[in-house]
Amino acid sequence: MESLTSPVKAAHPDGAVYGTVLDAEVALRFSTLDAEYEAIRERAALLDLSGERIIELSGGGATDFAQKVLARDVEYLTAERCMTSLVLAEDGTVVDQVVVWGREDGLLLESSTGAGTRLLEHLRAHAEPGVEITDRTAEHALFGLEGPYAWGVVGRLIDGELAALPFESVVDTQWDGVDIVFARTGVTGEYGYKVLVPRESAERLWTKALEQTVPAGQEAVELAMLEVRQPVVRHEAGGGVDVLEMGAGWLVDITKDEFVGRDAVVAAFEGTAERRTVGFSGGTEVPAPGTPVTVGGETIGEVVHAVHSVGLKSALGLLRLPPDLAAAGLKLTVGDTEVTTLTSPYVTPKSWSTPII
Repeated sequence: MESLTSPVKAAHPDGAVYGTVLDAEVALRFSTLDAEYEAIRERAALLDLSGERIIELSGGGATDFAQKVLARDVEYLTAERCMTSLVLAEDGTVVDQVVVWGREDGLLLESSTGAGTRLLEHLRAHAEPGVEITDRTAEHALFGLEGPYAWGVVGRLIDGELAALPFESVVDTQWDGVDIVFARTGVTGEYGYKVLVPRESAERLWTKALEQTVPAGQEAVELAMLEVRQPVVRHEAGGGVDVLEMGAGWLVDITKDEFVGRDAVVAAFEGTAERRTVGFSGGTEVPAPGTPVTVGGETIGEVVHAVHSVGLKSALGLLRLPPDLAAAGLKLTVGDTEVTTLTSPYVTPKSWSTPII
């Protein structure tokens, strides 16, 4: 399967820096990390989400199949709603985190960045009669708007009434005569929206949206996600870690009778965890994944993922520790640096105190 590239790459600002994230080539930065982060936290940022594969489940068995492969209940998900769920392997490890868009004749699954090929292979491996699994990525472009004033951009660009939709709403509407699918969602803790537009109209919409926003690349988005403890699967899953150890139990519904990976998840809920994940900040050097965490010279855990937080002006990341030490307010040593464990969110989004008017 070919690597994903953006259909609006030609319209990206000059000087954009690209990189490979799993199966996708994405813009890591359009300008500077500081400028793009400031747009997400203080104004309105435009995201090119072309690294996220769009997969349609259709046919008479689509809902039953979705119930089988998704870890949350989507039986009553209407065409006006979307939700986030994990997709698990039989051993309970995470295949991907997806946004599920309700549709009149099935469902759309939006993969995480670069994980679409792995997700598609997993779905096809569990396919059943009565369900059609179709990769619709080549037909659309997906854009995001994130920021405390993203709602204003929605009003000026599309329709002011859409800005105040309830969280996880989906609306079929039009922009400039083009049919689009609009969703109130988001990943950074700020006001967030997504627009699914036909590929032939994508560059026109991107260019118009760019007149009122600052484009933000993958690095700024993932930093903002980490600051509000929104999972970034490619950094946090793997190595046999289960959903509880990852801290993603809220994306699983164990009251469901059946889904792939349920037995392993239930066993994890009923068992004794060996490790938990907790946030930390401290120091100016960003420790690499796997860096030991010590207390009094004794190794007690390791770094999962870390970055430089523009908001905190220090290193920010996640540690995997024994359960009784995965608590906020502890002083630990990462490499040669003293850090402090945190409770989330690690940065308070401005949108929490910014009304939509």
